[in-house]
Amino acid sequence: MNLPVKELNRSVDFFTQLGFEFNPQFTDESATCMIVSDEVFVMLLVEDFFRTFTKKQIADAGTHVEAILAITADSRDQVDELYRKALGAGAQESNEPTDQGLMYSRSFQDLDGHLWEVIWMDQSSTEG
Repeated sequence: MNLPVKELNRSVDFFTQLGFEFNPQFTDESATCMIVSDEVFVMLLVEDFFRTFTKKQIADAGTHVEAILAITADSRDQVDELYRKALGAGAQESNEPTDQGLMYSRSFQDLDGHLWEVIWMDQSSTEG
């Protein structure tokens, strides 16, 4: 996944506060590779560099929704913990928490306005 950001260092600081790490092999002044898991990576690209990959205009994530980026947590407590870290690092609340018993989520907007949803699902309810 590639996301445009206004200020790379500011975004790196924000996501570092949430506990994410970055691959220095794929990092320079225009981009960085944020490690979400062993299988999931997010490239944070400075807007000018991001524009080299598309002919379309970059959506203003502060006023338009381009996507809602969802990541899973291992527990309800982890959902709340990541949400609190995000707000503490400067994010804004996006929606009220959603609690459907078997699924719990909280959402926030990062510093560039991208929407993130952190979700926990009770996997034992799907085992048969």
